[in-house]
Amino acid sequence: MGKTNPRHLAREGRQARVRNRVLGTPECPRLSVFKSAVHIYAQIIDDGQRRTLAGISSLNKDLKESLKGLKKTAQAKLVGKALAEKAKAKGVEKVVFDRNGFLYHGRVKALSEGAREGGLKF
Repeated sequence: MGKTNPRHLAREGRQARVRNRVLGTPECPRLSVFKSAVHIYAQIIDDGQRRTLAGISSLNKDLKESLKGLKKTAQAKLVGKALAEKAKAKGVEKVVFDRNGFLYHGRVKALSEGAREGGLKF
């Protein structure tokens, strides 16, 4: 059964509009972001092969200690940096950013800035 919350439906519409324009290729995969009330998640996706090349979240065991005591925006920035490191290890240097229907503000913006600082090019 689908969600009927108007806020959720509105985000799905924005998500579809963004996804129509943003497509990940093997040369330039898509960096997709999802945020919940507490955590933030990010994946690098090759839409051609429908594969996730790298993924990370604020729940990651490697990041747990470094995220303790930080505000959510600062956590998002560290998650972005860690994702950039993972992507570089897989040979990904250039991505297209998919904000997934969320506003490019706050935690979403912090994650993208962290990924840029980590060496990813948008």
